[in-house]
Amino acid sequence: MSDTQLRPAWSEAFSSEALRALNAIGPLAQITPDWAWGGSRGEAVKVAVIDSGIEHDHPAVGEAVGEGIVVEYDEGAFYKFRIDPEPFPQDVSGHGTACAGIIHSMAPAAQLVSIRVLGKDMHGRGIQFAAGLDWAIDHGMQVVNMSLSTGKQEFFGMLHELADQAYFKNIALVSAVNNVPAPSYPSTYSSVFSVAAHAVHDPFTFYYNPAPPVEFGALGIDVRVAWNNKQMITATGNSFAAPHIAGIVALIRAKHPELTPFQIKTLLWACAANTRREGK
Repeated sequence: MSDTQLRPAWSEAFSSEALRALNAIGPLAQITPDWAWGGSRGEAVKVAVIDSGIEHDHPAVGEAVGEGIVVEYDEGAFYKFRIDPEPFPQDVSGHGTACAGIIHSMAPAAQLVSIRVLGKDMHGRGIQFAAGLDWAIDHGMQVVNMSLSTGKQEFFGMLHELADQAYFKNIALVSAVNNVPAPSYPSTYSSVFSVAAHAVHDPFTFYYNPAPPVEFGALGIDVRVAWNNKQMITATGNSFAAPHIAGIVALIRAKHPELTPFQIKTLLWACAANTRREGK
């Protein structure tokens, strides 16, 4: 899980004169946060949260949770998992509700879909993760938040193939980076939006990192988040940075549904706090 911060230096030092020049002239200079998502509330966008579930009736998610599934490990099943519908989704730990609440606070008209692959101990098997992602790809999600990852090499190829499928089906996958400086999947794939935490307490302030695999930094330190049993807590982690980017991506998708993940990344680059020109 991505519950401790792994922060590149989101400083002005990462914003070179070349980057500022690119964003000061030509078509990219016309891209502003207001143009990209101003006036959007995430209407008609489905956002899947692959996590520990979503507490469907938590005040922080309003009435945005439309459906859910539970992916259980099943030794007796052919593919070692089974998928059960969950008409009224629940969260077994609180983590998924925290991510969902952040997304809802930013894109209140988006529909949230709960995909539970983690248990009470915040652990799950890689095959459950892969199955949940596969379900999201096959069921019309436009944005998928993944504040979880695996470092097991055996799942590298499987998750990479799924990430590519999502990319080519115009699905934006947003992934929190690992909590230690070691490869984790799918956050290292170029087809996903990889996110780490920063401490600026503005949900719409984010940074571009010119030294991937971490691409973007968003609020993830001392964040007030929803938790189980209608609670609110203060939490820190890359897990909570990812849904801030997922929320912005949902706003962009609602306003500009024709854009591909590649084009949405370009908008995020143009609107990042350390790349856009002064006064933009």
